[in-house]
Amino acid sequence: MTKKQLLRPLTVDDLYRRCDPTTLPFHDTTELEHLDNYFGQDRAVEALRFGLGIRHEGYNIYVMGSPGMGKHEMLRDFLQQHIAEAPRPYDWCYINNFSAPQQPKVLKLPCGIANRLQKDMEQCIEDLLVTIPGVFQSAEYKSRLNEISEEYSDKEQQAFTALRDKAKERNIALMQTPTGYTLAPLANDKIITPEEFEALEEAEQKVIEDKINELKEELKQVVLKMPMWMKEGRERMKKLNQNIVQNAVNQIFRELETRYNEHAEVLSFLAEVKDDVIENVDAFREEEGHASVPEDLKARVHEFPMYKVNVLVDNSSTCSQPIIYEDNPSLNNLMGRVEHEAQFGTLTTDFTLIRNGALHRANGGYLLLDAIKVLTNPFAWDTLKRALQSHEIRIESIDQLLSLVSTKSLEPEPVPLDLKVILMGDRMIYYLLQAYDPDFNLLFKVPADLSEDLPRNNDNSLGYARLIAALQHRKSLRPLDSGAVARVIEQGSRMLEDAEKLPLHLNSLTDLLCESDYYADIAQADQISADHVQQAVDAAARRMDQFRERVHESILRDIHLVDTSGAKVAQINGLSVYQLGEYAFGGPTRITAQARLGSGKVLDIEREVKLGGNIHSKAVLILSAFIASRYAKNRPLPISASLVFEQSYGGVEGDSASVAEITVLLSAIADIPIRQNLAVTGSINQHGQVQAIGGINQKIEGFYDICAARGLTGDQGVVMPSANTQHLMLASRVTDAVVAGQFHIYAASTIDEALSLLTGIDAGEKNNSGQYPAASVNGRVSVKIEEWIKAAKKYAAHDDKDDDHE
Repeated sequence: MTKKQLLRPLTVDDLYRRCDPTTLPFHDTTELEHLDNYFGQDRAVEALRFGLGIRHEGYNIYVMGSPGMGKHEMLRDFLQQHIAEAPRPYDWCYINNFSAPQQPKVLKLPCGIANRLQKDMEQCIEDLLVTIPGVFQSAEYKSRLNEISEEYSDKEQQAFTALRDKAKERNIALMQTPTGYTLAPLANDKIITPEEFEALEEAEQKVIEDKINELKEELKQVVLKMPMWMKEGRERMKKLNQNIVQNAVNQIFRELETRYNEHAEVLSFLAEVKDDVIENVDAFREEEGHASVPEDLKARVHEFPMYKVNVLVDNSSTCSQPIIYEDNPSLNNLMGRVEHEAQFGTLTTDFTLIRNGALHRANGGYLLLDAIKVLTNPFAWDTLKRALQSHEIRIESIDQLLSLVSTKSLEPEPVPLDLKVILMGDRMIYYLLQAYDPDFNLLFKVPADLSEDLPRNNDNSLGYARLIAALQHRKSLRPLDSGAVARVIEQGSRMLEDAEKLPLHLNSLTDLLCESDYYADIAQADQISADHVQQAVDAAARRMDQFRERVHESILRDIHLVDTSGAKVAQINGLSVYQLGEYAFGGPTRITAQARLGSGKVLDIEREVKLGGNIHSKAVLILSAFIASRYAKNRPLPISASLVFEQSYGGVEGDSASVAEITVLLSAIADIPIRQNLAVTGSINQHGQVQAIGGINQKIEGFYDICAARGLTGDQGVVMPSANTQHLMLASRVTDAVVAGQFHIYAASTIDEALSLLTGIDAGEKNNSGQYPAASVNGRVSVKIEEWIKAAKKYAAHDDKDDDHE
């Protein structure tokens, strides 16, 4: 292997991009101006301004970003600034519909009026309960009532007196009995007994009977007039009650009408209430002997719910556009509901039992919802869409939607709807809704796509420091010195697995600051230093580190076989990443191969036993195509080979083992030993270029930890894709070993560079005649394949002779 082909190990500067505290122009974060939560989100902020500013139909907003971006806080901060000069929202009430009580009316009032009207109506009922009984106990009322009563009593008495006189003139007596009135004949002003009547002549009896029958008809007419007189009396009494109460009621309502003279709907409601009170004035009367002021005045107010005001939404506390986040967007929580009360074994309801939903509270402002929660609540998504399309909130229960019950219920008048709905969710949900819900594009026309990261440069690092200062202030944490801020920036790049980027996941950043403050508190420090940040990072890793320890322990105890020294044919150390939620760690995995004369098929054992995923299978097909193209482009490749991840009992996915697999396969073909003190990771394409993979930091650290536990020899290391150099943010234990020359990391851009390192033999390049040097890796592979091609022809010729002989 020539010096020209030898890859130089990466330097420590390539392995970890430090943030020099001296480049940060402050001593601690108290010196920094705080930055908004939406730092680095220029694209999303532009979309939000557009979505909030445009007033046309359907321009609701979908804020998309991965979990942990801090979408809720960012939106609240942004909206609070946006609504500073926005119009004030309205209050909403439900009132009784006197013509159709099952269909309560909705009342729209300026901000702060609803509560006042509700209290005024309760006070009005109390005033009526005090004033009306007092009116009925007045001397004037009793005098007029007695006049009416005496008038109709006199009329009845006069009718009977006239009839009695008329009967007496005909010698007939009109008598009142316990059961009514009766007629009897007279003789000498005395009632004739039945015996005396029987003793009279028949003609005389007939005359008396005719007189009695005639008088009976007149008596009947008088008796029939009595209910009419009673009705007239009641009507006159009712009229008297209404007339005598009207002045008192007018006086009570006059003040209310003056107070609400600018609100036509309130005046209309007050007029209906006043008419109904006058019409049903007897309901306010106290029984005789009771005090004019009821002792249970407050309790009696509840006897008149029809005159109350049900405040659905009261915005008096803010009088600014509401910003409502509904954590549980069920159908009832979104649209409101009608409650019921149990009375004597039955459920009853009225308009005072109507309760608001999130749409009511956010009306005139902004409603924030998590997309996944809306979609997973039955009927919530469809009902939300109907409300946005119809511009009204119609209260419906699930029972009504499914027609499960046929009982009579309220049908409240719909509330007009005018608001912006802001859905929050990840990108997958957004694109699924776009693809499968035709209404989604009509209702949510504004996507606000949050950036996951931003370039790491001096300007952005200072902006990131200001964001850290804002979070520190908001959480009431200790200030961070410049060294701590620099360490947070470095840790952010590591979490993002990109040395040239800064993460914008505010939740993770906030957690790191809070945990660092904890360790500063233990140390009784006034400020958070880089050591406290490092303690927080180490402690977080240790909390989840048990599984990594068990995996590495099984390797160190030779339960899982991994060599870190010597050289072996058809055996190589690949690198894998284990992902456990948000925690990931790496470790080496032995990959082996077998190759022999055959039909040109590379057998992926993982795939055959259904442990290999689609991407891994694709990678095996790519390396098969590469080998065939390089070593047998113009003829069949007579190879049968197999690849396997040894002691792998779970699924294998991804293409990051492609470089290792092609190396171990070529080793099996040409009997070339592979260095076991090196591990390799990387993907290749059909042209032999090494491509970037994920989890590079964890993979390198995983192999280093095994080597360090067994004892570093100074020749151990990792071969990685050169495209991943920009992603390196390795732990200090690894960088320290590199500085000491005990561990090495190589970046390869082609498969030939990797082959040279892993075998210790020059990979070899084709000469002018298209041949590889015989001693090179490619040359030895070509020679072996040529031998197999000849052997294949020999066996083919032998088979042909056998066929001819037969």
